Amino acid sequence: MRVAVLSDVHANLHALEAVLADVDAEGFDEIWCLGDVVGYGPRPNECAALVRERADLCLAGNHDLVVLGKIPIIAFADDAGVAARWTQGVLDDDARAFRETLEPMATRPGVQLFHGSPRDAVWDYVLSEDVARQSFAATTEPLVLVGHSHIALELSSVGIALHGGIAAAGLKVELGGPRRLLNPGSVGQPRDGDRRAAWIELETTEIDNQKGWATFRRTDYPVELTQGEIREQGLPEILAERIGHGT
Repeated sequence: MRVAVLSDVHANLHALEAVLADVDAEGFDEIWCLGDVVGYGPRPNECAALVRERADLCLAGNHDLVVLGKIPIIAFADDAGVAARWTQGVLDDDARAFRETLEPMATRPGVQLFHGSPRDAVWDYVLSEDVARQSFAATTEPLVLVGHSHIALELSSVGIALHGGIAAAGLKVELGGPRRLLNPGSVGQPRDGDRRAAWIELETTEIDNQKGWATFRRTDYPVELTQGEIREQGLPEILAERIGHGT
């Protein structure tokens, strides 16, 4: 079974389409999305429609929830708040209805999935050793998948030892040994210094205990087209600049 794991699309249609083109060309069995399909970017309705059509599983992220009013918009500061208000104003009924069906966590055989972390599936970032240890302690399955931070991450837990860190493009890790926590990074707004769309390829032979491999993938896309659309919609300039640098 081959699964493409995506997260944090953030209404970047060109990035999403490029990743899905790779997925289609390589014959994946399923697509899982860890949330934040909308927010920050200029094409929320198109991205929501595409994820609704293509994803076998999709979680709700904090940006998905704020546009529905399930999180108060005052929780979003500065540019994130500006983009959230704009998204609320343009989100169509179909995209809104799709978001209403989603939850911030899910399970599959051998896998627990969270938008944020097992401690707080909406808001928490797995970016420190302490949070990583607590995330392993709060879960039981061999594989834990998280999003939210926009940083590709590979961690493993062996007894009291914790190994791993930021995952470079092309990193391939074996599943079925130590428990692993993986973050695919962000499709639409990477923050690890690589502006290419980030995702994970899972290839499993025994889904119940997750024997197989996870490979961290990056996909080129026409960043300048998304930058132009951000500017056309009057969204904050910093949102166009940051996707050009992957920060």
